[in-house]
Amino acid sequence: MSHRVLTGITTTGTLHLGNYVGAIRPAIEASRAPGVESFFFMADFHALIKCDEPDRIAHSSRSIAATWVAAGLDTNRVTLYRQSDIPEIPELTWLLTCVTAKGQMNRAHAYKAAVDAAVAAGEEPDAHVSMGLFSYPVLMAADILMFNAHRVPVGKDQVQHIEMARDVAQRFNHLFGRGQDLFVLPEAQVDAEMELLPGLDGRKMSKSYDNVVPLFEGGAQALKDAIARIVTDSKLPGEPKDPQGQALVTIYDAFATPEQRTAFRAALRAGLAWGEAKQQLFALIDGQIGPMRARYESLMANPAELEAILQDGAAKARAIAGPVLRQLREAVGLRPYTATATTATAKAEKAALPVFKQYRETDGKFYFKLLSAGGELLLQSDAFEQGRDAGQWVARLKREGWVADAPVQRSASDADIAAALAAFQDA
Repeated sequence: MSHRVLTGITTTGTLHLGNYVGAIRPAIEASRAPGVESFFFMADFHALIKCDEPDRIAHSSRSIAATWVAAGLDTNRVTLYRQSDIPEIPELTWLLTCVTAKGQMNRAHAYKAAVDAAVAAGEEPDAHVSMGLFSYPVLMAADILMFNAHRVPVGKDQVQHIEMARDVAQRFNHLFGRGQDLFVLPEAQVDAEMELLPGLDGRKMSKSYDNVVPLFEGGAQALKDAIARIVTDSKLPGEPKDPQGQALVTIYDAFATPEQRTAFRAALRAGLAWGEAKQQLFALIDGQIGPMRARYESLMANPAELEAILQDGAAKARAIAGPVLRQLREAVGLRPYTATATTATAKAEKAALPVFKQYRETDGKFYFKLLSAGGELLLQSDAFEQGRDAGQWVARLKREGWVADAPVQRSASDADIAAALAAFQDA
């Protein structure tokens, strides 16, 4: 299977320059790499958690889809779809919900923030918590696991959700895998260099701060007007200016070549006026997104063209999701009465195989161990700081067999260990 990458954006607003730099542009570039299979979706189910304005959700979904296509997404190469066009996703959400601990959901950042806000206001802790908000990480896990994505580009605030998706996938694999992994364990990808773009006031670019630079909405004039409002220091034309920490310079860097960045900084230190600097920034950005804006406006004016693209993407997505869900239904026991496999048979098959167990000790660190089919300890791992590290070693041992430098303590002979690991490769 090729390396799968999945990206989604919640459909509650129009996109701004920060979304383009932090998510859309790098995701589109990554989708062109050889050996990569990319999935892009409008997360309109997620939008229902935070928005009760139907027209806003509908317009946002259409605008986001048009933005991706206009920004250069090759829909013949990738799979672009609306989350709500894939009925397998909510069904998978329920299957995952049934193996997810409530205590794990209690630790989700969004839920904890909502509870803290309510308590601070003197209200009941769950006064503003819907089941949608509480179960948000499970739906996100279903989005990812439905297509067995290997990598998910996210901001730092979403890394916890990827970890939760891994935990849920591991538990499902352990309960129903019968010696095989039904789900790939996804990895979060956080772009360390350009993960957050500052807004007009230097804080993170966000509609909640009203400090965004629009991407396509409002045309070139809206872009120019927003850039003119970027806060700078009070240095006059001709006075040397320190580029360090200036939001305008950080935004410039996001679109400039290394040579342009060097020249721009040198000009500021030599006394370039902030007004002229903003004109240069506008010219740089508009030169790149102007042609995209024209394509975006054409798509927004022709919804039938955009709908046809999405229906084609939904068909491709469901061609993958359908067989996956049928396998999962079989695994959990939702089978036709004519099926020959039984729960007892499945348990017997599972018991006949050795098993890896992953767990977290009271020291806060993660471990795994390998037990024989009879329950005897064969391998005991050293401690890991992250659960994903333990999971990666388990996957490698299942895939490759005995690895000489594995961070484990052996409790059986090399022959017994090798035979147990070979069972995973034969399964």
